[in-house]
Amino acid sequence: MKAYWKRHTGAWIGLAIIALWVLSLSVWLTIPVSFSSPWIYIGILVQTHLYTGLFITAHDAMHGVVSANRRVNKIIGFTAALLFAYNWYPRLHRKHHQHHRFVATEEDPDYHKGGFLPWYISFARQYVVIWQIVAMAATYHTLLLFFDRPNLILFWIIPSVLSTLQLFYFGTYLPHKGEHSENNKYKSRSQSKNHVIAFFTCYFFGYHYEHHASPATPWWKLWKVKEKFHTHKS
Repeated sequence: MKAYWKRHTGAWIGLAIIALWVLSLSVWLTIPVSFSSPWIYIGILVQTHLYTGLFITAHDAMHGVVSANRRVNKIIGFTAALLFAYNWYPRLHRKHHQHHRFVATEEDPDYHKGGFLPWYISFARQYVVIWQIVAMAATYHTLLLFFDRPNLILFWIIPSVLSTLQLFYFGTYLPHKGEHSENNKYKSRSQSKNHVIAFFTCYFFGYHYEHHASPATPWWKLWKVKEKFHTHKS
């Protein structure tokens, strides 16, 4: 049993994140909305965190670390990507590996020389295509047949947008902005070591130098790499 769990841990964690996202969303879409209730804002934060988990799961699949079974790995990654605003897994896979090969250069699709907002717009343009917007709009109008508009906006749409900001800020902008020393071959920096903050900000991907140095390490083990590397100063 222990050997089975060790071999399939990544797949079960990925499936758990997908299941939690579905279960949580199904609950929040059916509750009465009252802006005076703190639970509304807690729900938005929970859904944002789970949306981020979907993308991180797809990301780990791109590195082949969700499952040793290539088919299972791809199915979980494909599913997680689609649930996150219809992201197309093959497109993400290609661009993400391009980011790793050409990090912080003109050939890096995630990189942009500029401030936060221009960089974020450039980042979004790399990954958002018109058919995603059409699919989201069609799904939104279909879901309106079953759920109230405020619930859909608060717990389905807003968290997806907030999650892209979270992923961009902690997983791209902070690690790669500015200048890096010549001996920093990954042109990345990391959050200070605080595993609780690192988990809630971006599933440990604020430990970004460590991810580039060890891309075959799944998100749930990145804290161990941080323990080994300590804080890398760019």
